[in-house]
Amino acid sequence: MIIVTTESVAGKKIVKTLGLVRGNTIRARHVGKDILAGFKNILGGEIEEYTKLMAEAREQSLDRMTERAQELGANAIVGVKFSTSYIMGAASEILAYGTAVVVE
Repeated sequence: MIIVTTESVAGKKIVKTLGLVRGNTIRARHVGKDILAGFKNILGGEIEEYTKLMAEAREQSLDRMTERAQELGANAIVGVKFSTSYIMGAASEILAYGTAVVVE
């Protein structure tokens, strides 16, 4: 599966557009990680616990989007973007979306 943020795939021709595909996940923070993050907030620096949490959420969203595209018969997804939404005090949604296509 080819996944690109551009509207086309270099060296390939889009022969069929299958439509919008998306994948999302909602992740909540862990109280133990919040304590560690609180110390980092005081001392400064990157909060690795949250960086890892968001990276895992992005990957899961991409995986779910890719599964949906494969179900439609796509071999590529173009115009991929991410969106993040605040759900509640300790939870956020990560959404990956793009257009499923067939390329040659």
